[in-house]
Amino acid sequence: MSKVLIVMGSKSDQAVADKAIEVLEEHKVPYEVQVISAHRNPEELDKYLKESGDVSVIIAIAGLSAALPGVIASKTEKPVIGVPVSGPLMGMDALLSMVQMPPGVPVGVVGIDNGKNAALLALRILKVGHE
Repeated sequence: MSKVLIVMGSKSDQAVADKAIEVLEEHKVPYEVQVISAHRNPEELDKYLKESGDVSVIIAIAGLSAALPGVIASKTEKPVIGVPVSGPLMGMDALLSMVQMPPGVPVGVVGIDNGKNAALLALRILKVGHE
């Protein structure tokens, strides 16, 4: 079965990831969770993405500059769902960073701290072609 990868830029994003995990477990969708910062661990992120063959959809959770979803989308053809995390600017900085991706590097973005909607969107993506 297709697997969903949840990547957090920091362990502090766990509460948002937990909302996505709850939905995936409820629907019995296999998933994996990783904490890999696009800024602090770029080589680890590159290596992990190259080895993630059984992953079909990626949920990337990040705050502040929120580069993680865009960096991932620039390195894979798999659908990437960005989840902005609230912070000093109430998450607006992360949200705007994610939705302003350049042409050719698409990131689907859900609402601030909305891990649940990210998982629900991932489920819909997984269903495409399997109806």
